[in-house]
Amino acid sequence: MNNYIQHGNLQIAAQLHTFLTQQVLPDSGLVESDFWIGFEKLLFDLTPVNQALLQKRNELQQQINNFCINHKSASAQQYKSFLKEIGYLLPEPADFTITTANVDPEIATMAGPQLVVPINNARFALNAANARWGSLYDAVYGSDIIAETEGKFKGPGFNPIRGKAVVSYVRNWLDSLLPLESGSHQTSVAYAINTGELLVTLADGATTRLQNPSQLVGFNGKQQQATSMLFTHHGLHVELLFDIDSPNASGDPATLKDVILEAALTTIMDCEDSVAAVDAEDKTLVYQNWLGLIKGDLTAEVQQGSKLVKRQLNPNREYQDFRGSSFSLNSRSLMFIRNVGHLMTSDAILCQGEPIPEGIMDAVITSLIAKHDLLNHGQYKNSLTGSIYIVKPKMHGPEEVAFTDTLFARVEQLLALPPNTIKMGIMDEERRTSLNLRACIHAAKARVVFINTGFLDRTGDEIHTSMLLGAFAPKAEIKTRAWLSAYEKLNVINGIQTGMSGKAQIGKGMWPVPDQMANMMQAKLGHVQSGANTAWVPSPTAATLHALHYHQLDVFSQRQQLSLFNSGMLDDMLQVPLLTADHKLTPDNIQDELDNNVQGILGYVVRWINQGIGCSKVPDINNVGLMEDRATLRISSQHIANWLEHNIVSAKQVDKSLLKMAKLVDEQNCSDPDYISMTSNTQDSIAFQAAHQLIFKGKEQANGYTEPVLHTRRREFKQTHRKSSKSQTQLS
Repeated sequence: MNNYIQHGNLQIAAQLHTFLTQQVLPDSGLVESDFWIGFEKLLFDLTPVNQALLQKRNELQQQINNFCINHKSASAQQYKSFLKEIGYLLPEPADFTITTANVDPEIATMAGPQLVVPINNARFALNAANARWGSLYDAVYGSDIIAETEGKFKGPGFNPIRGKAVVSYVRNWLDSLLPLESGSHQTSVAYAINTGELLVTLADGATTRLQNPSQLVGFNGKQQQATSMLFTHHGLHVELLFDIDSPNASGDPATLKDVILEAALTTIMDCEDSVAAVDAEDKTLVYQNWLGLIKGDLTAEVQQGSKLVKRQLNPNREYQDFRGSSFSLNSRSLMFIRNVGHLMTSDAILCQGEPIPEGIMDAVITSLIAKHDLLNHGQYKNSLTGSIYIVKPKMHGPEEVAFTDTLFARVEQLLALPPNTIKMGIMDEERRTSLNLRACIHAAKARVVFINTGFLDRTGDEIHTSMLLGAFAPKAEIKTRAWLSAYEKLNVINGIQTGMSGKAQIGKGMWPVPDQMANMMQAKLGHVQSGANTAWVPSPTAATLHALHYHQLDVFSQRQQLSLFNSGMLDDMLQVPLLTADHKLTPDNIQDELDNNVQGILGYVVRWINQGIGCSKVPDINNVGLMEDRATLRISSQHIANWLEHNIVSAKQVDKSLLKMAKLVDEQNCSDPDYISMTSNTQDSIAFQAAHQLIFKGKEQANGYTEPVLHTRRREFKQTHRKSSKSQTQLS
């Protein structure tokens, strides 16, 4: 049970209250008593609006359910007219351009990878923030970019054969990043700077220069014997490191030790889908880590062999220019903070004895913490333009975006911040938002800095919205249907047409397989070709590799070549991806799809419930590690619920699959000393019962969201194990 501290009609959990009053409110420029009074007023004014918006979601869903039941043979035009009639599909606003100002260049005018990490894991958060720069040698050597054939195995120590292949791969890229007037970096034997110009000596003795000499912008050491050289290409930095004594440079006539790429320009520090935060204890940790990142004093200890290594934020990178002056570059990703959506409440704070909307709590507290960046209280600056960047997920349509805009405006008033200091990222992951995206952008046109697509959540909402219309196609086939292509294209088109280019990010979703970087390099170029100036990657290594795509193609030039013709795409997006009459699923097809979904649910849920892990590399049914968060859970649970509803599978089949897949998941986690088996007693396994509930109660879950079940079950687990631990302590 929480102990609470009273402020007017508010009761704040003691540990959260201590954190806020001792670490956050001091030096914030606010009077503590005024803060609590203003927070209470904000809650009294906006909580009813939040509740009304959630009620509207329910009412719209009920109307769609009734239509699905009574009009299964309706034409596409009838369906579209119905959605307009009930206010689900809204008129588009007249042409407009966003007016967002004071946006940092990492968001507005640069293009590069983006990481999303659970903020309650300090090590992950620090690694992501420090992934602004990455070693291309390390990324290639440690991934599957170089096949382990012909002696090029990774092994426990350095393999010079693999190292040679890495150097060749990287030098091929240098010909794209830093093209020479003649010859190739493959045959370079020396790099020198002469009066501010790069001179490259080739193996045949010839000397050549850069095609574009202005790419060279800085160095370290002496010009004739620089230890590093700094270049720019497509707005990103590339650094060549030299060291004759380095093992990496042994045998390299140019003594090139490494190529460092500017990689993860931005990172989303996540309070939402990748985080298991269900109570005041968890939320306080989330906020503490955010404060540590803002102030620059967050640390984490990591075991490396026999040594403990302390992780912390990297200091700026220092260089010399060719006028004799020094300059520095930011070593850290620009940080967004992703709040939770409108659905959940939190008893970390009570108002008149009732849990408050968690999204409102996040907006107030994460902005209050971020204000310390604006007041220069940290070792480093996050935003150089005086902005706070909040990604707001799971908003349904422009009314909910407008509510968030109002919420942010009220938070600015509460915290004494200038209007539009708080910038908004809109996750285009709900069907009502996708269909009305232009109106959503318009509702936040003075503060929007980010839109992106996310297949998993978007598909989960697609299934839930049309749950009663019919059985959905298998997940792999859903990806091939017209609705998804239209969704991805319209996101970019709407972003460009509303003036986001040069002011905001247009992003794409995650590559989920962190061990398959070779495949990522084949697939993820498509995100740059689509006109997106950022895309999510699962690791710092992936960020370094994906950065190459932004060197391969200039996104901002690419956008000028794109067709913005969007006729018919809205109709395509309204094509629900149901099973077609000519698609006959065999019993084996059905069982494979069921087992795949069930295994994914159990593999994720057991870590969420039992260990509080909201994001990790979870082995799939074929033991391929996938980076999973709640979005995966949403699509899988909704897909099975849909097949149960339309008798593609039976309850008995699902129960049998749950038992079979629980055994597999237990086996996959047998090496984890903290793992708690499900199959030893499935009736008493809270995680197993949570997975069962997500499936069999999936149709009843609000918009197919998994948070209500997960939060309830995680709190149950924590309470049960606290009692168990207390009993064991008393017995001992």
